[in-house]
Amino acid sequence: MTLSQLRTFLAVADTGSVHAAADQLFVTASAISASLTALQRSLGFPLLCREGRGIRLTEAGTVYADYVRRVLGLLDEASGAAAAEANPERGALRIAASTTAGEQILPRLLTGFRQRHPHIEFRLDVGNRNRGRTLLDGHETDLLLSGRPTPTREVEVLGVRPYELIAVAAPDRAADADRHDPLDWLAGQTWLLREEGSGTRAATEDYLARVTSERPTRTLTVGSNAAIRESAIAGLGVALIARDAVARELREGRLAEVALPGTPVPKNWYLTANPGTLPGTAGAFVAHLLMTGEFQSPQVNAATHAEPVEDAPYLHAQTR
Repeated sequence: MTLSQLRTFLAVADTGSVHAAADQLFVTASAISASLTALQRSLGFPLLCREGRGIRLTEAGTVYADYVRRVLGLLDEASGAAAAEANPERGALRIAASTTAGEQILPRLLTGFRQRHPHIEFRLDVGNRNRGRTLLDGHETDLLLSGRPTPTREVEVLGVRPYELIAVAAPDRAADADRHDPLDWLAGQTWLLREEGSGTRAATEDYLARVTSERPTRTLTVGSNAAIRESAIAGLGVALIARDAVARELREGRLAEVALPGTPVPKNWYLTANPGTLPGTAGAFVAHLLMTGEFQSPQVNAATHAEPVEDAPYLHAQTR
């Protein structure tokens, strides 16, 4: 087997299509098929099978894809770590972030870091929590910035940043809440939710389960933070969202915070990595965040914030 065959197989596994993989890799479909045939012959068992007019992974293929993703991720990580060691100021920082963190706080953090290290290259990936976990598990990113980590493999927490989730609505809807019993008002609202896999959605569902009991609650999935904000402004419903994500709308009076039982909800952003030695650029970024006070060490946060890290036994609550 060759690295080219492994990358080809993973492209097919990720796209679910020979033709889509060919487009992604800028080769012909026949080249993809030949590579897959050679790989499966060398292994001695099938990785893919026909399903209707398409293909799918076999059970063995699913297991193999997980290992291949990690192997290729480790190779990329090794190249980046070696390059950073050879010339720390011209290395690459691979960082993934959940949507809210990537939109609201990561740009400013990277700007401050780049002022100190102007020649470091950034490789960013912003998506929902599940996307970030997949990248970290596959060693396709050095650092992950997201909410409470629930990875399939053990990770190390390097820094923690507190934030709040608040309930927001259009100003007239928020004013109406002040004239009613909060729980009765809450039960009659439509709650705006992010997509499945979003940490904010999970936090909203947890909150509603705690405070609404058996009261009926309507929900509407609208996806991104921008869609949540605009839907709330338009009066479509109420949202639980990071204060940072709606700071401008609150200042301008287009949204209002709703005082509901159990809000604001204290949360943390977690900066995590796979156990082991960090590449030099990633280590420099973590040191920068701790030095500037943008993030706290996990031990400090555990002593001062309501969402400590030590209650998650799968985490190494320590810095390197």
